[in-house]
Amino acid sequence: MNSKLLHTPVGVRDIYGTEYEQKLLVMDRIHDIFKSYGYSDIQTPTFEFFDIFNKERGSVASKNMYKFFDREGNTLVLRPDMTPSIARAAAKYYMDEQFPMRFCYSGNAFINDSEYQGKLKEFTQVGAELLGDTTSDADAEVIVMVIESLIAAGLTEFQIEVGHPEYFKGIVEELNLEEEIVENLTDILENKKYFGIDTLVEEANIPENYKEIFLKFQEFDGNVEILDKALELANNEKSREAIQRLKKLDQILQIYGMEKYVSYDLSMLNMYKYYTGVVFRGYTYGTGDAIATGGRYDNLLKQFGKDFPAIGFAVNVDRLMVAMSRQHLNEKTKEERIMILYKEENREKAINYSNELRAVGVKVMLVRKRSVYDIEEYYDFARRSNIHTVVEVTDEITKKRLD
Repeated sequence: MNSKLLHTPVGVRDIYGTEYEQKLLVMDRIHDIFKSYGYSDIQTPTFEFFDIFNKERGSVASKNMYKFFDREGNTLVLRPDMTPSIARAAAKYYMDEQFPMRFCYSGNAFINDSEYQGKLKEFTQVGAELLGDTTSDADAEVIVMVIESLIAAGLTEFQIEVGHPEYFKGIVEELNLEEEIVENLTDILENKKYFGIDTLVEEANIPENYKEIFLKFQEFDGNVEILDKALELANNEKSREAIQRLKKLDQILQIYGMEKYVSYDLSMLNMYKYYTGVVFRGYTYGTGDAIATGGRYDNLLKQFGKDFPAIGFAVNVDRLMVAMSRQHLNEKTKEERIMILYKEENREKAINYSNELRAVGVKVMLVRKRSVYDIEEYYDFARRSNIHTVVEVTDEITKKRLD
């Protein structure tokens, strides 16, 4: 057999055994959080028309999508992001609904990143979307759900960094800067390459008082006190409103008792283009990438015909599992399974006994014993299968607990 048939393409992987059990356990725990907040499950297709995710929707770049054609010649893509799909479905099925709607989901997304980045090209997301609520209360609810989801998964140390790109946008709009300069500033601030700010503001002939603001961005990363510093330097209404929104959000988070998990970073600028307000990322030890991302996207549903504000987030389950493994937080599943061994002459007795156990919720692997294997080999197989109790059915029923 060609050994290549046993391998997966770069960027995808098999998940099985205990690792997959742990992943499902984490997903179930996060889903329980979503349901506890009144969110309804929704499932959208794995692939959709390309236009759902095109440049105007602000999702990932076209070159990073998996594209193909159907029989009619339509360009289709494997979804690179769940949010535009949820927005499309909500606009289609709830066009006349004016009250807030809450949806949650789980599914795989696909991004054709460069192989040199070492990232999974297929990854699992679980997330939630709150549609039709413009308030800071909605912002807070979603961020609190992120925090509670990560706690439920088993994380103990993590931080949610919250930003508001409108603070930066207000400044550059006031200066009427060229698009190229804005893009360069965005890259510098987003990637925290602050050493390049001096040169850029000089070359762009930015007024002295605004130079100070851009130079101060490296200090706009920390606890809630940095918001007061940023507010003092804001000279336009858009920037001031952004800071006031974050300050109000912090007040609500304090009511929830979740403020200790939150910090603020005003250089968070370059997330998906459909974000329009509060944005956030979740970080923990063991992975350099965000394990959760989200934000407000008040204009996205409008592109599908329904003018409806929204905010949501997604947890990258695969990154979360890597971080938990490196932090030694993965716990063994508590699901207890037993193996029932029997010979042909005891088949009926073994089947009846296994049915009795399954009826009361016990997980049973029913195995007909073959003479080519001795009992110790079956015990070894049980251990490899994460089974700790073996029941041998003969004239009697004998149980053995494995170490």
